[in-house]
Amino acid sequence: MAAGPATQIPEAPADPDGPGDRDAAGRPPSGGRLPVWCIAALLVAVALIGGHPGGSDTTGTTRAESTDALPSADPRRTGEALPRSTPIRLLIPKISVDAPFTALTIGSTGQLEPPPAGNTNLVGWYSKGAAPGEAGTSIIAGHVDTVTSAAVFARLDELERGDRFTVDRADGTEADFVVDDAETFAKDDFPSDRVYADTRRPEVRLITCAGDYDHDVRDYTENLVVFAHLV
Repeated sequence: MAAGPATQIPEAPADPDGPGDRDAAGRPPSGGRLPVWCIAALLVAVALIGGHPGGSDTTGTTRAESTDALPSADPRRTGEALPRSTPIRLLIPKISVDAPFTALTIGSTGQLEPPPAGNTNLVGWYSKGAAPGEAGTSIIAGHVDTVTSAAVFARLDELERGDRFTVDRADGTEADFVVDDAETFAKDDFPSDRVYADTRRPEVRLITCAGDYDHDVRDYTENLVVFAHLV
């Protein structure tokens, strides 16, 4: 479990709608044992509260200007927030992602429940938080690999500032996002306050495992977070 600050994942109103060694490209090969799901270990949870907590942390070295927890949205840079609607599909053309969503919730252990491990093309959305396109911070998580092959976020590390992706929503609208930054954090020094802090503008965090695979704990040593905002 990450040993970052004891922050809460923002909560929103109810919705109305094992790998072995990595290859030369830095990705895990097909097959192998699936470790304890890394996103569940990352998204540590304490008792959830209503509303969206504020605050920000600047832990970590950025490749681009941080955009979370801005005091106000700049209409020249940010799309207008959309009404709440369930996300149904994530499209990231650059890395060939075209995946449906499943809703994720906090389990009895206080950790975020993972998407089904047997589905290599599925992303999870923290359904008690902001919906993609809604004002606030939306959390989208996915496996980097499974017991059978590389998974939906195997190429997430290829995203760079300026890349775009889209979330298709149940109300028929599309939420288009642009990447602001992509950073890798050690799991024992994960900046929870910064990653999960509420934002006034609509933002998304795409999260998966990264770093080396620790066979002793059956988990990766790092997490990759892609920061993006609505356009």
